[in-house]
Amino acid sequence: MPPTAPSRGRGPLVTALLVGLLVGGGCVGAAWALTGSGEDAVGPGPASDARGACAALAGFDESQYAAKGNDGEVALHRWNGAVVLAEAAAAGDPAHEPLADALRRAANRQRQVFEFDAQVMKELTTAREICAGR
Repeated sequence: MPPTAPSRGRGPLVTALLVGLLVGGGCVGAAWALTGSGEDAVGPGPASDARGACAALAGFDESQYAAKGNDGEVALHRWNGAVVLAEAAAAGDPAHEPLADALRRAANRQRQVFEFDAQVMKELTTAREICAGR
């Protein structure tokens, strides 16, 4: 029978693995803490989507919605952007449902009557008030 190499214990390998996990976890934790660790501290997420919806709504001028040319196109895209981003925010966090609900009701009504009537404006006012409270 040929001689076999002496077996090494797995202790050093396990120790190295544990040290690597602890150091890596510590680095991730430190990075998380330094960047705010909260939802959307820097980057995509429901709160960021809600802020985007509010920014689009702030730049939206309903009187330009039916305008010809660039002004009408900008208004159309800001309107759609506000509605879609509010929906994304609510899908990610139910706390954003009131904003999404107000814009959803406004968008549904606007699609029915093809204008920004009193009912649509009431919902827009509600959405803008929600945004102002953020």
